[in-house]
Order: sequence, then C-alpha cells, then structure tokens
Amino acid sequence: MIDLSVDYLGLPLRSPLVVSSSPLSTEIERLKALEENNAGAIVMHSLFEEQIRLESDEMDRFLNAGTEAYFEATTYLPEPRTPNLGPLLYLRQVERTKRAVAIPVIGSLNGVSRGGWIRYAGEIQDAGADALELNMYQLPVRFDVPGKDIEMEYCDLVADIRARLRIPLSVKISAYFTSLPHFARRLEKAGADSLVLFNRFYQPDFDLETLDVEPRLQLSSPEELRLRLHWVAMLFENVGCQLAITGGVHSGSDALKGILAGAHAIMTTSALLSKGPGHLRVMEQEMCEWMAEHGYSSAAEMRGAMSARRAGSAAFVRANYMKVLSGYVMRGSPGGA
Repeated sequence: MIDLSVDYLGLPLRSPLVVSSSPLSTEIERLKALEENNAGAIVMHSLFEEQIRLESDEMDRFLNAGTEAYFEATTYLPEPRTPNLGPLLYLRQVERTKRAVAIPVIGSLNGVSRGGWIRYAGEIQDAGADALELNMYQLPVRFDVPGKDIEMEYCDLVADIRARLRIPLSVKISAYFTSLPHFARRLEKAGADSLVLFNRFYQPDFDLETLDVEPRLQLSSPEELRLRLHWVAMLFENVGCQLAITGGVHSGSDALKGILAGAHAIMTTSALLSKGPGHLRVMEQEMCEWMAEHGYSSAAEMRGAMSARRAGSAAFVRANYMKVLSGYVMRGSPGGA
C-alpha cells in the first residue's frame, strides 16, 4: 500500500498534490470537486492590496462626485464597477471554503505596504485559514536601490508578519536573487516555515500592429519545472524550513521529480485548468505505480533521494553546465543528425 500522506506546514495532508493559488479557488463547487479528487490542500487565490486600494478609491469618487450639484445628489450612489469593497469578500470566501471542505485551506496575500501586509495577514488568519502564503511578487525597477536592500525588506517584512500570526507561514518568491541559498536561509531565520519556489513573472508582449504593450497570460509548461527542481535539490537539508514546488507540474512524473528533489508539497494549477479536477487522480495513480515499481512505500521515504546532498552537488553546479554544453551537437554538423 502506497502512503502519499505528508506533513506540510504542520498540517496533515493526504497527498503532496496541492492546488496552487489561482481562480480555481473562487467557486465552492469546484473546490469540492478538487477535494473529491484527492487534493492534499488548497491555496486560495491571492488577496491583492492594490485591488483593495482601487476599490476604496473608486468608492470615494462615487460618494463625492456631484454632491454639490443638487440636493438629491447627496443620497445618490452609482453602482461601482467592482463587486466588493476592501477584503471583506475575500475573507468571507475563506470562511465559506473552510466550511465547505475538510482539507487544509491556505490563504494567499500579495501586499504593497508594510501596514497592509501585516493587517491583511492577521485578517486572513482570523477568517480561519489554516496557514498563510505570502505571494511576494515585487519587480525591482528603481535604479538607486541595491539588491541587499530588497532582500532586507523581504526579511524584515516576513519577521513582522510572523510576529503577528499564530498559523504557519510560507513565503513564495521568485528565482531572481543574486545568492538564492543565502537569501533562503535569511527568510528561514525571519520566520518562514516553508519556501514556495517559484513565482512566475508575467512578462508583457509587443503588438507590432498597434504598437501597444500587452500583458500575456500563458499557462505553465513542463519545461519550467527544471529550474524548480534545481533549487529545491540544492536547498534540501541545507535550510531548516520545508520546500514546495509550484510551476511546471503537469503529470505524476513531474510530482515524483519534485519529491525526489526534496519538496514536501507539489503545487499545480495549469494542468487542472486545462484538464479538470480529475487530473489529480491521474497524477496520483501515476505516482503510485512508479513508486510500487521502484520499491518506495511512502512519499517520506523517497523525499530528497535526488537532492544535491544525496545525489552529489556536481550534478547541479558548473561541472554539469560544461557537460551539457559539450554534449550538444548542432543539426547538420559532422556527427549530427
């Protein structure tokens, strides 16, 4: 009997397959379907502080627009374009989700201001979330701010939020830091119980006909998994906090690779958006069949078997880089296909 259960963020999960932050968590019926298909946990879609500010500013404009025009205008309130004011709808969604499913529910927060991060983190906790994921998505665009200041800002913020919370805290970051191993240890010391690797930066495209800059949202591809595998394998047993992979997980084989690298949780969204909640069972079946064939009885037994510490760090550093380049043969060259 294969045991896929894991302990992630101090929460017992029946499977390491976790539904990552996405629109999948906006509908209760869809969440129930994910639970029925053996999702280990659900990460809620993010609460964005910018959206809260936008809605608040919009409501202020509605309240003040035309109030001096005529007497009746003082009681006239146009219908706002956005459906909610502030974080109330999100917090209610957390509460409803907790009542609807038995698996752990992890809140997700993407803030802007220090006060906003701390305030909304506490409110998500009070709404009943079992844990909180900080979706730390920041583009460093100022030319006068050095990298060390950005890292310090991240760590100070994590420490402040950790001091506010009683529930476990995970930190979702990008791969674009000068010394990721050092930064990971700093985040751990600041209070991160888990690191989620990695955020995807959504990059704009250019429309050559209209000369507009357009945002392009693309689902992840399995090729994106390799960067995550590399860093989880490097960090496993070198940091004390847990590790989770998000991005590029589309199959049971992808999930197995993540666990072998050292991840406790394997998060997926794109595969579920394209194939539906039932794909979780397909992934789980693929995992169980491979584990049985290769003599593994549990996820805990196989975790980290291919990490840098256990498989050898040379496979993850410069020596392997040279090996990959020297092994590539151009099509049409002597000896090529």
